[in-house]
Order: sequence, then structure tokens, then C-alpha cells
Amino acid sequence: MKLPYIHNESELQQLIEEIGFLPMFRSNIAGFSVEECTPRQYWFVDGVEGPWEWREKIASAGNIAYAKLFDKKAGFVSKRWYPDLVNYRRDGYDFDARYEDGLASRKCKILIDLLTEKGNMLSTDMKELGGFGKDGEKGFDSALTLLQMQTYITVKCFEHKRDKSGREYGWGIGRYALSEAVFGADFVTSKYKSEPEESKKLIANHIAKLFPEASDSQIEKLIK
Repeated sequence: MKLPYIHNESELQQLIEEIGFLPMFRSNIAGFSVEECTPRQYWFVDGVEGPWEWREKIASAGNIAYAKLFDKKAGFVSKRWYPDLVNYRRDGYDFDARYEDGLASRKCKILIDLLTEKGNMLSTDMKELGGFGKDGEKGFDSALTLLQMQTYITVKCFEHKRDKSGREYGWGIGRYALSEAVFGADFVTSKYKSEPEESKKLIANHIAKLFPEASDSQIEKLIK
């Protein structure tokens, strides 16, 4: 499948809803990313709204999941497919059970506890309150990425710093939340009755239909 070129937020949202999964940047499957189906003039150009801005609006709408979901890199998953991804990636474990079985680190537990208590937080605040400062805990980014990959947390929205005049500047800072807090616990866990391997097969077969030229190993690497 050759993805159509995207020129605005609406077209991007429509494409995600249509195909279900879409990495933000080049993946190991050629042509399967926002980067490859958006003209270069929309990327990081002053005064031009492009994918970097579109992702903020899509994430904030709460209808599509945006996080580091593909090989530790950012991307989108439609609500149609998110419960299957959750079921596969969590492998039958809520976070507390994973931690109790010794399968999650203390660093991840710190971040989950913060979000459980606060509801949602900017990544900068999570880092500070979690003790991941210059002379504190190491591995904040790795823990944050892992929890996104495992679907326990997701990006709720983005916020920008403001200058003295109240004008936004710089890149948006991610505000994170437990996935259940964004999409609803019943919805997020709605495929728990299925075996994780069954959800994996559904996802792999779906992507194979979209990109029949992709090998099994390429698909496995992207979705594991």
C-alpha cells in the first residue's frame, strides 16, 4: 500500500483512522510513516503548520493514541486498534501485577505512582518530582519510553512555555497520563479476555495486508 500524501491535520487523522497504525518517523517498513507521506515543506518551517503541530492537536483530542509505540519511537494508533495493542503489549499484566512479579523497575513504579496521584503531569515535572535530577536518579527517559511502549501511559496533550508577554514559544512539552485516565479503563482493557498472542496476530495480519511486501521479521520488529 502506498500511503497518500498528507497536507493537513484532517488528512492525517483520516489516514490514521483508516489504517489503524502509523509511525511518526521512518520505520523498517518502507513508506509506513508520517515522515514519508508528508511533503518536506511542512516540516519545521517557520510560519507553516505541519506534522509536529498536527500531532499536538490529534493527541489533545483524545480520539487517537499518540506516544512512543513503535520500536521506541513516536506514532499513532486508532481507538479501533488500541485495545488489541494494550492486550498484546501488557501480556496479561496490569502494572501493579507486573511490578509485584518483579517484571517492572522501581523507576517505572515511581512514574506510575506519580501519575496515579496527580492524574497527569508534564514530563518536566515528572522528572523533577520523581527525583530524576542532575544528581538524582538516572534513566528517566528510558523508563518513560518503556511505559509508553507497554501502553501503561500515553500523551494526553502538549503544552508550550510562554514568554513575558504570554506568547508561546519552543517545542511542545508532553503532558502524560495513565492510558486508562485518557481513554477509560473499560475501553483500554476491553480485549483482556483474549490471549495476548491473539491480539498480536490480529495486528500483524492487519499490517501485512496493508504492506504485503513487508517480511514477517520487519512486522515483528515494528510491533513487538
